[in-house]
Amino acid sequence: MTLETLRDRAEALKAEIGKTVLGQEEAIELLLVALFARGHVLLEGPPGTAKTLLARSFAASLNLDFGRIQFTPDLMPGDVLGTSIFNFQTNDFVLTKGPVFSQVLLSDEINRAPPKTQAALLQAMNERVVSIDGTDHSLGAEFIVVATQNPIEQQGTYPLPEAQLDRFLFKLVIDFPPEGIEMDILRQHAGQPIEAGLETAELAKVLDSVALAESRALIDSIILKDDILAYILRLVRATRENAEIAYGASTRAADALARAARATAALSGRDFAIPDDVKRLFIPAMRHRIVLGPAAEIEGRDSVQVLENILNQIEAPR
Repeated sequence: MTLETLRDRAEALKAEIGKTVLGQEEAIELLLVALFARGHVLLEGPPGTAKTLLARSFAASLNLDFGRIQFTPDLMPGDVLGTSIFNFQTNDFVLTKGPVFSQVLLSDEINRAPPKTQAALLQAMNERVVSIDGTDHSLGAEFIVVATQNPIEQQGTYPLPEAQLDRFLFKLVIDFPPEGIEMDILRQHAGQPIEAGLETAELAKVLDSVALAESRALIDSIILKDDILAYILRLVRATRENAEIAYGASTRAADALARAARATAALSGRDFAIPDDVKRLFIPAMRHRIVLGPAAEIEGRDSVQVLENILNQIEAPR
């Protein structure tokens, strides 16, 4: 397994996903970074911007088990994790596994479920283990959550708790594509049968669990130099010291950014990370982990603007 092989696999994955999802190259690349860095991804955008299609295409291009949960206000934790049912023939309880027992889990409209159901994913996302009736069940090293949420509709939704947001490596904002790309989408769909759900049927499965493990092992061999680690730490600590931020990023956030930088370096064909890797990942890795203070909200500043200001203030290593 070499860096060139890893880069070829990543390019093949991007090509397959790009067959169905047009104009979202940055989101696709960061999805792959999260996959190789063992992270989870939150896709946020208005309805009709292909968030679910992106997640489905991502799963379809991987030879991994795929599960989907459509989050609704009446969804219970047992609907996510599964439950133990008494078997009268054996006089024993038998576990009926929920959709969380998959390798790629699509959590669609995750903010529509009540907090107790959202919390069912906390242990799964952090430890890749779920506890049911006092027994731990492993989800496997491949387990990744790709969640979607709509930022526009507030009625019937529940804000994700900070503890859960902190478990997502990236929050990717999916917006409407440019006019030219939108026309390409219409042309593509005009030449296809009018039947939903067929978009991903033709995608080739590029990566299986063995190849994924090999790729991750190669990325694990990449060591970040102290100047890159110090740069990451200065950026993260700056979110805690900024007057416009009420609550800054955690130590978990710094560690996640470091893992993502290693994966980005490897996918770029390098066995070392550079400051530009960190700069590129900083906003998608931190935008959901900070809570803005009243001053920033009064001035109409958003998290991206505040984080960009931090990037401009903290000097990168040379």
